[in-house]
Amino acid sequence: MRASVPCVTSVGQVRPADVDDVDGIARVTVRSWRETYAGILAEHHFDGGAYDRRREQWTRFFASDPPPGRLVVATVDGEVVGFACAGDAHAAEQGFPAARPLHLYAIYVLAAHLGSGLGQALLDEVLDGAPAQLWVLRGNDRAIAFYTRNGFAADGVEFTDPDDPAMVEVRMVR
Repeated sequence: MRASVPCVTSVGQVRPADVDDVDGIARVTVRSWRETYAGILAEHHFDGGAYDRRREQWTRFFASDPPPGRLVVATVDGEVVGFACAGDAHAAEQGFPAARPLHLYAIYVLAAHLGSGLGQALLDEVLDGAPAQLWVLRGNDRAIAFYTRNGFAADGVEFTDPDDPAMVEVRMVR
């Protein structure tokens, strides 16, 4: 992977995340899930306690030494409006052998910033063009089109969350 230096776009900046970004990352996670999945996924994914759960998750990420992956944020006027995280694919197998050694765990951009180029900048920064795999919710056509434009294709493997049957994920690889 290339050196972690800030990338300035015409609308914002993409840079390596740090512990001071935990609140912003947690907020973007919950808000983007609400914007994208309300009425599709169970309410507990973005209910009142979701922010605290995500804040704890990202606090643990930064407490790990070394961190379990690469995490970058997109900011506009100093506010976190998106983030992406990639790391070892073996932790994301979902019961299937990993198709690639690198896994895109998350990429979220607030709805107001979709189409701005920040999502592309996040993806480019966190993956650096490397072969990778990811899981995407079936029916998330916008995300699937974005990944397809970036060389990903479904490989026929799907995972249904046993605790939430509406959450069917499709694995995509490049």
